[in-house]
Amino acid sequence: MDAEAQDSFREFVENRSSALLKTAVLLTGGDRHAAEDLLQNALIKAAGHWYRIDEPEAYVRQILYRQQVSRWRLKWRRRELTVAEPPEPGANPDAASAAELRLLMRGALARLTARQRTVLVLRYFEDLPEADVARILGCSVGTVRSTTHRSLARLRTLAPELTALGPQAADARPQPSRDFSPVEVRP
Repeated sequence: MDAEAQDSFREFVENRSSALLKTAVLLTGGDRHAAEDLLQNALIKAAGHWYRIDEPEAYVRQILYRQQVSRWRLKWRRRELTVAEPPEPGANPDAASAAELRLLMRGALARLTARQRTVLVLRYFEDLPEADVARILGCSVGTVRSTTHRSLARLRTLAPELTALGPQAADARPQPSRDFSPVEVRP
């Protein structure tokens, strides 16, 4: 790698490593050490091909996703992460601090399988459409949809305290239909 490419790579790492690390932390279920390893490996792979990369951030993110997919496809045994129990949520869920919410979400994501966690991170954190997630993970759009559905259901089961923090918790009553279009009734 020549000096100009080294400077370009160094600048990219300085500017984007924080955002990339956040994605890696979510992909690894909150394990910061595994996330740092994941990001370092992705950056090493990108450095080897730096001279021919058009969109560096997309390229590195693609490496992150594929490495994470490879990790859960190998079916390595997950190490148990020992953490203190999160405090009981207060009577007023609106008063929950951002730190408590992050801890709850991190813990809930850590209890999902790597595949479920990866799909949810790509769909909701990275805000990618189902077709892009399917392309990245090498599966069909239907698989992404069903995995997303099952992952959200499992997340609700494993962490019911998160349901109380959602926007739908404010008013659980069913809303009347707003469709006032005329309906033709035939005998």
